[in-house]
Formats: sequence, structure tokens, C-alpha cells
Amino acid sequence: MPSASFHSYCPDWASAVLNGFSQIFLQRHPLCGLLCLLAILIGAPALLGGALLGGVAGLLTAQRRGYPKADRQAGLFSYNGVLLGLLLSLYFPWSVLLPPLIVACGGVSAILTQQWLKRSRDHHCLPAYTAPFVGLSWLLLSVADPMQPAPPPLAEPGLLELLSATAKGLGQVMFLDQPLAGALIALGLFLANRRTAAWALFASAAGLGFSLLHHEYPSALLGLGGYNAVLVAIALSQQPRALCWLPVPGIALALLLTPGFAALGLAPLTAPFILAAWLVRASLRMMRQAARDSAPCTARGNPPRLR
Repeated sequence: MPSASFHSYCPDWASAVLNGFSQIFLQRHPLCGLLCLLAILIGAPALLGGALLGGVAGLLTAQRRGYPKADRQAGLFSYNGVLLGLLLSLYFPWSVLLPPLIVACGGVSAILTQQWLKRSRDHHCLPAYTAPFVGLSWLLLSVADPMQPAPPPLAEPGLLELLSATAKGLGQVMFLDQPLAGALIALGLFLANRRTAAWALFASAAGLGFSLLHHEYPSALLGLGGYNAVLVAIALSQQPRALCWLPVPGIALALLLTPGFAALGLAPLTAPFILAAWLVRASLRMMRQAARDSAPCTARGNPPRLR
């Protein structure tokens, strides 16, 4: 079903929530968001309630505070809340305080996103991406003692395990380690943008190869080595055809930056993606500015010689 037809049958509030799920992968596509939601339901059903609660909390906060409707419908105030709901549901034990905490974090993430959006309208501010999620998560993880889920036993890597790990690299963006969940996300990306889906799969495979090269077999086969590269590839693939190569340095940067956060004692989360995308965008902006500054001198050149 095309996205336009799907949207015609979807109420505004449901479309906004689904767009919040798809915006985790930088897409505005309700059907992609529905497949992401289905991936959570299949891959980790215990996390679905927290994800929905965080996303709805961000949307309602934005609505109550009168943030622009176009941004609300695009899901820009929901996706950080979805990620926070997933993280809190995964790492913190259930208690009566957990739902209010998810609601509060979802609301705060919407407020932070709006402040960032107001400053990025002049195109001089870098995109927020998942920065509110990372900042709030680091704060929460530093003041609490979260549960650490035990990794499942891993088999020797064969072709099937490598393909499975590539799919898991997409799912790990939302803390999902089931290959079927990753396959559903890949399908959603394919429906939203085929080039984006191709770059995402390439980046996941590159992350898997990088982890295996460094003998990090457990994290590699769980897809943990590729999810930041996936997000960078998606973010930088949305460029004109002349810059179709731009995801490549972003992927490399994300893979190189990830060990640094672990060395600092910080959970990487999606921070390597943010930093890598910012560095590539800032470098590209500086190159364009340098080209503009040198253009008048080139056009002016040397004065013509008299014959």
C-alpha cells in the first residue's frame, strides 16, 4: 500500500506517532513506522509499552506547548521519546515509578528538540538527530544502577550467522537483537527510500566486518558493531547525486569513534552516529565556504595583457 493511501486511512494522531517511529531512521513514512513498531512487537514485546508511552508523551507535550503542527505530524517530537522508552524498559526493572519516568523523559526530550529546531532554522546549526536521547540516557544511567541483560549464547559464525548479524545491525538501533526485527526495519526503509535501505544494509555489513576484523565476535554477531554506521549512512545518504559518496567517510568515522566512548566509560548508544554525522556535515560546509570565498578571486584573475 503506498504511503499516501496508508496516510488517508490513518488519523492525524496515529500518523504522528508512526512517523515518530520512522524518524528514528530519519524517515517520515507512517508505513515504515508501522513496520518499526511491528519489529518491536516481534523482537522485544516487553519494550513496546515503554516505546509507545515515550513517543506519545513527546507528542502530547509538543501539542500542549503549541509547537508547530507540521513538526508534530512529522514525528520530530516523538522519536527521542520512543528511544528513551525503549532504553528505560530494557535496562530498568519494572516499578510503579517507571511509567511516570518514561513520560517525563519523553516530555523533556520534546522540549529539548524544539529548542534545537528553533536554532537550526538558519541552517547554521547542526541537526539534533538523537542528541536529546543520548544526553538524557547518559544522565539516567549515571544516577541509577540499570539491569544488564545477559547476552544469548552465540554460534560459530557461518554464512547464515553473518546474514543474521547484518539484519541485527538495523534492529540494534532500537535495542532489538532478532534478525526478523531487522528484516522488518529493512523492509520499512525500502518502502520509504530504496537508496537509503541499500546504504543501511551496506553500513551494517561494514560494521560487522569491522568488528570481526578486531575479533569482537560476540558484539559483532549481535549487530552491535553496525547500528551507528547504519544511522550515519541513512543521515548522509539524503544528499544530491553529486555527493552520493558522502556516507562512506561517515561510516568510517562512526566505526572509529565507537571504541572511544567505551574507553571514556560512556555507553556509546547513538553518540558515535551523531558525532560522525556532525563532523562530516561541518567539513562539507567548510569546504563549500572555502570554495565560495575563493570563487571571486578566481573569477577576477589577473588583469588581461595589452596586445
